[in-house]
Amino acid sequence: MPTSAPEFAVLCALVLVAALLYSSGGHAGASAYLAIMALFAVAPAIMRPTALVMNIAVATIGSARFVRARAVPWHLLRPLCLGSIPAAFIGGRIRLSPGTYLLILGAALLVAAFFLWLRPRAPVVRTLPGSAWLVAIGSALGFLAGLTGIGGGIFLSPLLILSGWEEPRRTSGAAAVFILVNSVLGLLGQLASLPSLPRQAPLLAMMAVAGGLVGSWLGVNRLRPLALRRVHAVVLLTSGAKLLVTALHR
Repeated sequence: MPTSAPEFAVLCALVLVAALLYSSGGHAGASAYLAIMALFAVAPAIMRPTALVMNIAVATIGSARFVRARAVPWHLLRPLCLGSIPAAFIGGRIRLSPGTYLLILGAALLVAAFFLWLRPRAPVVRTLPGSAWLVAIGSALGFLAGLTGIGGGIFLSPLLILSGWEEPRRTSGAAAVFILVNSVLGLLGQLASLPSLPRQAPLLAMMAVAGGLVGSWLGVNRLRPLALRRVHAVVLLTSGAKLLVTALHR
């Protein structure tokens, strides 16, 4: 973490803005938090649990909002979470070397940037695949969530939209709950091998909550979603490339 007060203040401000922007679309912002911490050269051992703490804080707000609005497709979420719950816990327990973690995270951010850049097509709800396939998809996303500290929603949302399995508002509801479940299990997996949370995590979580509250109030219709997604994509592309370069030069 930044040791000087001005640098940490800038980090907190960036976290608040990221939480505000991401929560307006049902996401918790873990990919942005990780990208921001990477730009500040935060140690990988601190990045994962800190991002998950912030993710849980913002995803709780988003989940409550979408549940109250009856915009959560539970029939789709149940098999996805059935696969993701154990996988996120297992992924969170795996301890990677700094170089390997930066390599995996950098690749994940580049994939996320690609999906964020795509222009979503008009949704056509198609027949869902069988439960076994949904459990397998949930397992893959949950494992990646626990391993990297990304909640998995940034991959789930484009999958649901591009496949035509859900319409945008219910996709945001699914992503919010999916992120919350994976983040909790991923953090529990990490706490099994960590003595304690980073001391800066509670303050950063408070900043994320403040941004999440404002973002939830704004809602997806108050902002320009495509332009916003592409700004996020550029940030993730830059951070992902930086992480890959850093990992390859270790």
